[in-house]
Amino acid sequence: MSPLTRRIFRPAGVGRGAAAAALAVTSALAVAGCATSIAESTPASNGQSFVAGSPGTTEFKSGTGPVAPLVRGPAVGGGTLALSAYRGHVVVLNFWGSWCTPCREEAPDLSALAAHFKASGVRFLGIDIRDSPASAQAFMSDFRITYPSLNDPSDNLALDFRNTVPPAGIPTTLVISRSGRISARVIGGATYNGLKSLIQRAAAEPA
Repeated sequence: MSPLTRRIFRPAGVGRGAAAAALAVTSALAVAGCATSIAESTPASNGQSFVAGSPGTTEFKSGTGPVAPLVRGPAVGGGTLALSAYRGHVVVLNFWGSWCTPCREEAPDLSALAAHFKASGVRFLGIDIRDSPASAQAFMSDFRITYPSLNDPSDNLALDFRNTVPPAGIPTTLVISRSGRISARVIGGATYNGLKSLIQRAAAEPA
């Protein structure tokens, strides 16, 4: 039996035929105005690319999810960030870009959830894709994003996830357990209640 379960959510009012047709041409993320894959074949990615995927939520059974790579790199606004510094905490890792409409739509919910879970030890971290530092900082200021983000203009950090659970589009959000394993993945815009449930589930897993 597969160690994961997958739930695909369709927008209200969209029939099965319309949804299937949209996915046959491209993912719903592209329809929403964002790229279908985070890393395309570029000199910076050495010709490697992510596998395209459909929007939805994938949950892994406790202790069976892939181990998240311990990425490290420059932070938006200066300094250096490392995912290893968050080991022992539930981590919400969000791939985003200021140019992405669904990223802007989900940003208030992510900001609110970060504030809600701060006292319980849940940590939020972003990876800003294909962005300029100025645009990224303006985005974080506009949406009152107080948690840090790694700056990844060439997709080098995102490519580190290709052998675990490759984010298939922008935005993608990973929930990582205290043990460092990926507990859930959301491709497409995350919602407050949906992501809150995934965080609570990961927090209930043994360390």
